Amino acid sequence: MNPLRVLGVGAGYFSQFQYLGWQRIAEVECVGIVNRDSAKAKALADRFGIGAVFGSLDAALAVTRPDLVDIITPPDTHHAFVAQCVAAGIPTICQKPFGVDYADAVAITELAEKADVALVIHENIRWQPWYREAKRLLDAGRLGTLHSVAFRLRPGDGQGPRAYLDRQPYFQQMPLFLIKETAIHWIDTFRYLAGEVRSVYASLRRINPVIAGEDAGIVVFGFDGGATGLFDANRLNDHVATNPRRTMGEAWIEGSAGVLRLDGEARLWWKPHHGAEAEHAYDRGPDDTFGGGACEWLQRHVVAHFRSGTPLENTAREYLTNLRVQAAVYHSAAVHRRIVLARFDPLQPRAPDAG
Repeated sequence: MNPLRVLGVGAGYFSQFQYLGWQRIAEVECVGIVNRDSAKAKALADRFGIGAVFGSLDAALAVTRPDLVDIITPPDTHHAFVAQCVAAGIPTICQKPFGVDYADAVAITELAEKADVALVIHENIRWQPWYREAKRLLDAGRLGTLHSVAFRLRPGDGQGPRAYLDRQPYFQQMPLFLIKETAIHWIDTFRYLAGEVRSVYASLRRINPVIAGEDAGIVVFGFDGGATGLFDANRLNDHVATNPRRTMGEAWIEGSAGVLRLDGEARLWWKPHHGAEAEHAYDRGPDDTFGGGACEWLQRHVVAHFRSGTPLENTAREYLTNLRVQAAVYHSAAVHRRIVLARFDPLQPRAPDAG
């Protein structure tokens, strides 16, 4: 079988992890990189053995004729790039944050659906090996009835006037930051672990005055299955870890049978009810890339879909639910009220919504 031909669009900081993922999948050939900065694109192409660099998506599509396009660019480019791929009938992966806002994301999704072209959102945190293992244990009944999920985000990269400038400087200018850029990962992951969100309550604030958006906050979730969730975050403090960005923080998943804890070294610890805590051994993934190889695991999932028809996680339609919850979080923080998702419309946020 011929390799799946993948075209990458973008050459920013995070794209390196996606190109590395494609490089490690034997069934894939990355046939080119599109970026307006040809020097950045060439550096990545040389690093990952990619043969061609293009200044425009149109030219790249015509020359490479890819089977799949991986868009790794900022939200304001998504609509136009996805539209080009959809017009060519080419399945596409799109980076998060998806679209400039909820309405834009809906429009992009409908564009792809109308043309019957697959569109997947690159939401990779749920693919980190520790969350896949936690989900396996939950599904196997190891934790019993799920009571709560909690994550304490402490990457420690947000202090002082140079916060984020060395890696992702645009973070400083984002008017919506912590929830839109970071917490969206755990909105998705909490849904993956605990099911659909019934309600949210949020309190958000900005600690570092050099950035435009919020960088700290607490979000409380209620889930349809009865469990609760807590996202307790600030980007200024760090946590106990050799590399604070490996897990970005610490997690607790509690059930009637015991507690599963994630530490900063990506170790899982299991404490049965009234029993002693012990390490739960599992494969934490490679150390030389982001999140235990999360990008590669997501990419392998997409390749498996196109090779053998396995169902896709994080289709654009599915991902709109995450964006709806995200909008409810911001609305809750603005009105200082608990928001019930069944009565919340992101396009009309002033409608009756609290309970």
